[in-house]
Amino acid sequence: MNRPGHIRVDIVSDIVCPWCWLGHEYFNRAALQSRHPVKLRWRPYMLDPGVPREGVPYRDYMKAKFGDAPTSRWKVVRRHLETAAQDVGITFNFDGIITRPNTLNAHRLIRWAEGQGVADSAAQSLFEAFFKDNHDIGDTAVLTDIAGHVGLDTNLVNELLNRESDEEAVLEEIDVFRRLGVSGVPTFIYEGQLAVNGAQSAETHLEVMEKAASLSKTQREPA
Repeated sequence: MNRPGHIRVDIVSDIVCPWCWLGHEYFNRAALQSRHPVKLRWRPYMLDPGVPREGVPYRDYMKAKFGDAPTSRWKVVRRHLETAAQDVGITFNFDGIITRPNTLNAHRLIRWAEGQGVADSAAQSLFEAFFKDNHDIGDTAVLTDIAGHVGLDTNLVNELLNRESDEEAVLEEIDVFRRLGVSGVPTFIYEGQLAVNGAQSAETHLEVMEKAASLSKTQREPA
């Protein structure tokens, strides 16, 4: 439930998307500067749900998707990401990534963390584990370790990861956002009405926060 006076923001993202980590950092900068309190909720998205549960070799995956020429689109994008990351204090260690994981279980972990009020910490830890430390975030042991790091019960998380009880709920939520027209991430949805697509600047978010605050105030006022 949204707290009274808070701007509600949903971030639709996938942990293997570098733009999502970068975009989240820009959003955080805006939230710290904004005169309006913000309540962020993480929403799942899978850029490639066809990746098998055990993952696939990262280099082969990226080569098939972008090509291997020195001037390939990925190499240009990568240079931009690495430069932008330095400005916000995060690290993309693309050369060290071994596995392109299936992210369904990572999204399940964020879902459980949301219930304990630590979703932001869980998402941040997952981004860092994948992009900086190059862990396989599709691996149950890695996810359980991250769960413990953010304060969740590791025994319970390990048990849940080995069951399929809420997988359909996560997949259905992803499908809802696809049907709403979300085709790329990150997508920030303010008050269910205003969208910021991609890793846009803190200044852009601040402008939208002002508009969202007006919407939120109007919705709270009695008719």
